[in-house]
Amino acid sequence: MKITNLTLTSLAAAAITLLCGPVQQAQAQTAGAGAQGTPPSVVVTGSRIPRASLEGPSAVVVITGEEITKQGYKNLFDALNNQAQNSGFTTGADFGNTHTPSANTISLRGLGPNHTLILLNGRRLADFPTAYEGAVNFTNLANIPSSIVERVEILSGGASAVYGSDAIAGVVNIILKKQADGIDVNLKAGTTSRGGGGDRRLQVTGGRSFDQLNTVFSLEVLDRDPLWSNQRDFMAVRQGTPTNTLSRKNVNTGNFYDLGDACSALGDLFGGSQFKHSVKKGTYCASNKVSPTFWTTQTKNLSTNLFGGANYALSPTTELFAEFLLGQNKTANNTRGPTWTASSLDNSYIFSKNSGVYEAWTKYISPEEMGGVKRYNRTWDDQASSVSLGAKGDIPGTNWRYEAGYSASFYKSENHVQRPLANIDSFFLGPKLGIDAEGIAIYAPDQARLTRRLTPEEFNSITGQTDSNDSSRSQTLSLAANGELFELPAGPVKLATIAEAGHQRFANKPDPRINQGLFNLPKSDLTEGSRRRYALGVEASVPLLKDLNSTLAGRYDRYNYAGRNEGKLTYNAGAEWRAAKPLLVRGNYATSFRAPDMNYIFKARGTGYYAQTTDHYRCALAGKSIDNCEFADVSPGSDYVQNGSKDLRSEKGKSYGLGAVWSPSADVDLTVDYWNIKIDDLVTNLSADNLLRKEAECRIAGDLSSPTCFDAISRITRNPKTALNKPNEIREIRVNPINAAYQDADGIDLSARYALRTQSWGKFTLKGNYSKSLSKNSRQFGGDVLVDELAEYTNQDWRDKLNASLNWNVGNWSTTVFAQRYGKGPNAGQTAFLSPTTLVNLSSVVKVTPRATV
Repeated sequence: MKITNLTLTSLAAAAITLLCGPVQQAQAQTAGAGAQGTPPSVVVTGSRIPRASLEGPSAVVVITGEEITKQGYKNLFDALNNQAQNSGFTTGADFGNTHTPSANTISLRGLGPNHTLILLNGRRLADFPTAYEGAVNFTNLANIPSSIVERVEILSGGASAVYGSDAIAGVVNIILKKQADGIDVNLKAGTTSRGGGGDRRLQVTGGRSFDQLNTVFSLEVLDRDPLWSNQRDFMAVRQGTPTNTLSRKNVNTGNFYDLGDACSALGDLFGGSQFKHSVKKGTYCASNKVSPTFWTTQTKNLSTNLFGGANYALSPTTELFAEFLLGQNKTANNTRGPTWTASSLDNSYIFSKNSGVYEAWTKYISPEEMGGVKRYNRTWDDQASSVSLGAKGDIPGTNWRYEAGYSASFYKSENHVQRPLANIDSFFLGPKLGIDAEGIAIYAPDQARLTRRLTPEEFNSITGQTDSNDSSRSQTLSLAANGELFELPAGPVKLATIAEAGHQRFANKPDPRINQGLFNLPKSDLTEGSRRRYALGVEASVPLLKDLNSTLAGRYDRYNYAGRNEGKLTYNAGAEWRAAKPLLVRGNYATSFRAPDMNYIFKARGTGYYAQTTDHYRCALAGKSIDNCEFADVSPGSDYVQNGSKDLRSEKGKSYGLGAVWSPSADVDLTVDYWNIKIDDLVTNLSADNLLRKEAECRIAGDLSSPTCFDAISRITRNPKTALNKPNEIREIRVNPINAAYQDADGIDLSARYALRTQSWGKFTLKGNYSKSLSKNSRQFGGDVLVDELAEYTNQDWRDKLNASLNWNVGNWSTTVFAQRYGKGPNAGQTAFLSPTTLVNLSSVVKVTPRATV
């Protein structure tokens, strides 16, 4: 490797060869300059030009594979999720009720997973095929073996001028090992004191060198048990009004029919918790254990991931590389059991020929009737794969290096859900006799069909499994080069260039039998789309003075999608000033962008339901506060209808930062950085809760015509106030993505490292990282008042986070105490903030033999 005017020792050159990844995204050691002098240059995330890790205009946080093990993280996602910069609260495999329970993602600065760019060895991965929260596309972190991770680098702030779309909140670059010697086997198992949530892990990592060829591989198997809500006392019983499990109601009067001794005869159901519940208008069967019985707080997951890589020295100046990653996730969860309501696809009530009135019949089917609660589990079978190959080396006759590469990644997710069949109404009500003048279905039902105990065989006759098939893929061709352009008095001007062409595609295919009428479900449409992208970029490092260096970067990206083209030019500038030998002062300014999520663009008419909904209007009409309103935090929540928009524009971001690094010796590092990020034309789905709040405010004030009020009210469909069944209840909320939103955030990051070396007691290393959001504001429309999100009880993001660790390494022993402090967050009722929480992990490793550790 030849770099003009830069002298490298043989050890440094070897280190660079090991660390530099296929697209020159390898990472530098975090040891400071100071007394050790300037470290050798390598390429660090945020730039394509070689530099030292702490000597750059933007801060880069480095997590080593060794730290992931010592600090007790279960996997790579666990390590990233707990970083101080990841202040956003995200749902995934650790949560029962979510759109993507088989996937995990992060949200740097709390700006959403779609604003954090995830790279694997500097390359993009395919999006998870199902949108996060049914809205935005994201990268899944569940399929990368942590045992093969060399290091992870986290760059905060905009970086589109280097990497293109998505790099608004920051970039996470996961660097995998390029060499290994022999085979390492790692076994780990854990359980909980009160049952559920146990996990087991097997890791096999190895490699071998054959003259010019280096190979490496890693196999990781993760197996985790589910955690059911009824396995924890504080979640085992629902507080407040019990769940209606069996009822027959006169819709005209609202009175419940007495079901005789049915409730006591079926009292053994739901774990012996079913009883006759009395209300003002009669009685019905109920239980306060239904929700906990059908709720996995943590999903069941079996994950198998395999990575393989090879590098071949074709000549002293040319190297070929190839890598592959295969992953499979099998996930199961349960969020609500099988319920039946008569004529649920129409008005949810029928005309009874026997009684001559409109009636509403409901039944919640118990685990005992269907053969166990797991019979109604939802399951996912996900397969992920990626491959990359290419060549890199010196350009003959120059001091420049090049890299040409191709990468592709694919994702497939199959979802299997138990659903009611189209015959379920006739099973409980008998044959349909027609419809009346109001369009209501007519039956002559027999109450005995409703109140009798079902057998598993009967349950199987009225339910079936829907099979959806979602997929995504991404392909990229790239050609990059870097080298020295010319000399200035303060040093050489270095340049890096990049050219890329890529293609993305995704499809969400529902079970075709749904639209054929096999199931008692509304129709579901196919969603699919694709886009192409092209990019050219250039970056320069210009030494202005001996102790002052500047960087400039610009990039043009062009996207073709939905019959239209959109181009985006982004740029950034930075400076680093070595004010004194141990002190570095740095600053940066960057523009960034995100092309609209493909789910936002191509989404066909999609339906679903929210995890929970608060009907602010009915609470206001009842004169009740949210704390004691029966219409608050109703779970499952209201149904929604979502459509895409092909007219969306790219989001525009701006960010800047200012910081300092003090490194008086190799044993001491102190950093402080201020960051500020703004996003205009933010693409977001209209917030259902904001719509419901605005609707309530407008209706109570009598404002039905102002633009904002008219829009909010028109998006919420309610049953008529005079409806016989569920009067004034929310029937549907219509949402769609818009470009009108705005968001900003700023904060500070602090980090420190101190190493104490002793002759008799070994080495002690103390590390700390702290991140605090100073402000975070947003608005949905241009004329709206800015909302202080940090003061909102609905915002679940962490206001600040602190990670601290103390490692003691002596002889063959290494012991680490790792503490995490989470700042205040809202309580479950969203009425007040909870005090900060601290978690502590203690881990100890002893090397029994040169090849075995415990």
